[in-house]
Amino acid sequence: MSDAAVAETLPVVDIAPMRAAPGRGDPAARARVAAQVADACRAHGFFYIAGHGIDDALQAALREAAQAFFALPEDEKLRIDMPRGGRAWRGYFPVGGELTSGRPDRKEGVYFGAELPPDDPRVVAGWPLHGANLWPERPAALRESVTAYMASAVEAGQAVLAAIALGLGLEEDWFRRHYTADPTVLFRMFHYPPQPADADDWGVGEHTDYGLLTLLLQDDVPGLQVRTPRGWIDAPPLPGTLVCNLGDMLDRLTGGTCRSTPHRVRNATGRERYSFPLFLDPAFTARVTPLPGHARIDPAQVAADRADRWDGASVLAPFDGCYGDYLLGKVGRVFPGLHAQVV
Repeated sequence: MSDAAVAETLPVVDIAPMRAAPGRGDPAARARVAAQVADACRAHGFFYIAGHGIDDALQAALREAAQAFFALPEDEKLRIDMPRGGRAWRGYFPVGGELTSGRPDRKEGVYFGAELPPDDPRVVAGWPLHGANLWPERPAALRESVTAYMASAVEAGQAVLAAIALGLGLEEDWFRRHYTADPTVLFRMFHYPPQPADADDWGVGEHTDYGLLTLLLQDDVPGLQVRTPRGWIDAPPLPGTLVCNLGDMLDRLTGGTCRSTPHRVRNATGRERYSFPLFLDPAFTARVTPLPGHARIDPAQVAADRADRWDGASVLAPFDGCYGDYLLGKVGRVFPGLHAQVV
């Protein structure tokens, strides 16, 4: 498959009708959104969402605070480096500090999650990926912006999951009832320095996401590419939208109906690029089992999926356990040194 992007675009879905509480709003409008989302999930596993309800001023404040943080001297950023986050797996990593498929990424970033106090039972029990965030001394506005943005993005993600449930013939609150009443929420701020157009490394190499759903806020600098049957296509920033893509666990739960699609980033624009993915995943202790009507996976599907993956690993292969076990195994490949300290 050629690395050149082909002329194809991702669909844009206005999810505003899904933001009303279940059982309220216009049923016909919600059905139309569900049909559009279902088509996008089957075709690409990637689409833009408009009508997500995240305030423009909040997005601007988040971008401004992130730019201010990443502009700090390296030694100041390292005051909140990830080893200080311990089992909570939070904090800063420098360029090259995160791996994708075993290769260092050309980006730096900060990991955040749901803020939990030290007396929370999950923290007391030592659950990995649970605890307090590491907040820098400056910019002072970062904590408020990140916290408010995460809350808004989670609600937008729940609305998308409601549309996906309807598109699968389930009740619209199915995911919230079974998996995301107390979701695992991970949030990242990424900074991609400019790189030469002919560089052989990537801001992020080809990969898929692990969980149910990713919502990505981009700045105005392109760089994201999505793999389709016809080739790689660009997913540039579109004003007023977020990029939404499906994770491996949703692919697995639906027996391949909802596609977890490889994607990558290269920042060859000569400009700084910033992006903000939020991962909305099942509860840490949720046992992951196929959705109703999707329990049977043909072995031929697994073989075909494995052959189509850059790493030769099928997301449809059997897994028996809770989501936390699954997630730790995945995240440990990204930060192997840190993983060895916390498990």
